Amino acid sequence: MPFQFQVERELFLKAEGQGHFFAKKGAMVADQAYNGKFKYSKRLLGTNSGNVIGQVINHGMRRVTGENLEIMEVEGQGTVYLADQNSHVTIINLEQGGPWQSVSVESEDLLAFTETCHYGVTIIGSGVLSQRGLFTSKLTYNGHGAQVAVKTNGNPLVLQGPCRVDPDAIVAWTGSAPKVKIDVNWKTLIGQTSGESYMYEFSDPNQVVIVQPFERESGVKFGMDDKRYQPQEQSSAFGNTFGGNQGHGQGQGQLQGQESGGLGGIIGKFLK
Repeated sequence: MPFQFQVERELFLKAEGQGHFFAKKGAMVADQAYNGKFKYSKRLLGTNSGNVIGQVINHGMRRVTGENLEIMEVEGQGTVYLADQNSHVTIINLEQGGPWQSVSVESEDLLAFTETCHYGVTIIGSGVLSQRGLFTSKLTYNGHGAQVAVKTNGNPLVLQGPCRVDPDAIVAWTGSAPKVKIDVNWKTLIGQTSGESYMYEFSDPNQVVIVQPFERESGVKFGMDDKRYQPQEQSSAFGNTFGGNQGHGQGQGQLQGQESGGLGGIIGKFLK
């Protein structure tokens, strides 16, 4: 029987069967071989069958796009347990046809997949707004029993479309790529928005979206509406913009310059 995945105690992936499957390099924590020993070997060009030229092109695409996960092939008969940094594990069963034929997942969140999955890279035209960029990894159904295991930082939330999610918290989704909804206006420039300036929107009711209770550091900045800015940095930047002077903040959230301060001085006192 080919390898089949199931979740063990939320934090482990249990792969049981015979043959081979693919996993994140170094993710094995235990195994129980029925006959001999399991063999673990790093895959240099990826996991897809076919001619060498095609494998090289696919490997090159993953490296260029930053979606090149170090993968090992696990071969043998018995049970293998996988885990990674105390992360929770979720299994996605792929099917032929419809939204369940493929799943898109950030390479850093991919834990393992069966041999009947095609592993490649897909472009997300709106992905520049997310932490990772324009590309993401894509696993596609390529035979019976195709399964993908993803890991999340904390217990995941599994939603069914239609829904909207934060790109910095999303882990994976089935089916087509999401649309991006952007909320940028004058309030964004002065840091008075809710902090949710952009979201991924999934409209297909059959899509499944997996979200983790953890947000990556955002890869895009909208004026002062940026999680990485500190209050004192915002005030200093605001003063330099409107104050018409060469002063700099001193780590106290204050606006520096001549005593008259101009508009920047007035706004600085108001924000203090």
